[in-house]
Amino acid sequence: MSWSKIAATGAAALAAVAAHDVTQRKHAILRNFPVVGHLRFMLEKFGPELRQYIVTSNDEERPFSRDQRRWIYASSKGENTYFGFGTDNDVENSTGYPVIKHRTFAGPGAATAPHAEEGVRLPMGKVLGGPRGRAKAFRPGSIVNISAMSFGSLSGNAIEALNRGAALAGCLQNTGEGGISPAHRHGGELTFQLGTAYFGCRDTQGRFDLARLKDLVASSPVRALEIKLSQGAKPGLGGLLPGAKVTEEIAEIRGIPVGQDCASPSRHTAFHDTDSMLDFVELLAAETGLPVGIKSAVGDLAFWDELVTLMSARDRGVDFVNIDGGEGGTGAAPLVFADSVAYPFRIGFTEVYKRFARAGLHDEVAFIGAGKLGLTENATVALALGLDGINVGREAMLAVGCIQAQKCHADTCPTGVATQDPWLARGLDPALKSVRAATYVRSLRRDLLKVAEAVGVVHPALMGPDDVDLVDGTRTATTLREAYGYEPGWGVPGPELAATVEDLMLGRLPDDPHPAHA
Repeated sequence: MSWSKIAATGAAALAAVAAHDVTQRKHAILRNFPVVGHLRFMLEKFGPELRQYIVTSNDEERPFSRDQRRWIYASSKGENTYFGFGTDNDVENSTGYPVIKHRTFAGPGAATAPHAEEGVRLPMGKVLGGPRGRAKAFRPGSIVNISAMSFGSLSGNAIEALNRGAALAGCLQNTGEGGISPAHRHGGELTFQLGTAYFGCRDTQGRFDLARLKDLVASSPVRALEIKLSQGAKPGLGGLLPGAKVTEEIAEIRGIPVGQDCASPSRHTAFHDTDSMLDFVELLAAETGLPVGIKSAVGDLAFWDELVTLMSARDRGVDFVNIDGGEGGTGAAPLVFADSVAYPFRIGFTEVYKRFARAGLHDEVAFIGAGKLGLTENATVALALGLDGINVGREAMLAVGCIQAQKCHADTCPTGVATQDPWLARGLDPALKSVRAATYVRSLRRDLLKVAEAVGVVHPALMGPDDVDLVDGTRTATTLREAYGYEPGWGVPGPELAATVEDLMLGRLPDDPHPAHA
């Protein structure tokens, strides 16, 4: 074809577009500015990518900055995670900037020799279910575990990569509320989450079915049960899986119609208040032998007051509490819920922890947290405030290939992580990405142990609220203890538990006194 014909064809195409634009009534921009008006929509569509790669600075982007993503990517690949030429954070003008206070001399047993290798042991200090005598109580072999992300929200390949990675790293994978899929059965041990819709353990009317739960637990590598009361992305609303993601496989696993939005109820039907919730917890523990905990974002604190009051009798209680920060969330949510419902992690967690501490229950319950805690700085602050275990969600997604495209709700995730599109999901190789997930978990554990060494303690859970200050530019510094109203002895394990943690790290105790296959 000659150049003149090509030009004529192009001109005809542009004329057709212009004619369409000036006659349509849907978009005023196109009606007033035919052809060139399409540029506005293209820029809007690709705006996040343009800002991500061209416009924003290293520390400007949200929810994860370029520096944070770079550290996660390098960690997952086993590459150099050092940064040169000093910090580019605006320390001089920041408010609430955390500063970890290293000690000149180390405490008893704290490591001082180089330990740069990634395979360091870092089990959780507390035994899940131990204080309440659960038949299958155990100590998690990793202080860092993979947070709740359902099959459906994530692709099968992504779930498989995370499960294989959990097996390689020796950590737990939380199933999320979407049930247990074939992708969850590749060697990684599980925490099974019971959401308000009871996927995987419900009858045909959507009610909780204990017999199905027991069958599921018996056929799967489940080590603990987690009752989800709410989550950081959409607290008080219930989960939502857009209909575009509800494939035949997901519909079969969950017991729902194909292709329709799957909106979980906002409240549970198996119990109706705090008292009946504790009865439900004890029923599950008695019937399965497993530790049972709750997951919740934090809003109204009356629930926590009542829970602590009821648990003070010590005849019923949860084995662990998983606090999800309002800044967390891996799935689809209305903007107001993502932005403005539930406290951020540090406020929510400290309010809950203080209530257990005042009642003398803080050593009897394991505290787990999520909400951007997969970054060493945030994890360190959380551990110094009394957390026992770190759950990583979006950070684990980044480790297996997520690029923060923020298309999780649209089924168009370009890296195959948060989609059910077979073509997009095929781009994620579970065998390769599982190694990255495991390497990231090991890297975070290694860095947490390095920080503990700097503070002079043998395990990061032994750091306390006096070991971290929040600074106001170059003017004032306030300890976490002062900032959050902690009393002496809070935020750290009691003497007996602290001694156990030291024995663990010095090899005088087994990591798990109740292994799954003993």
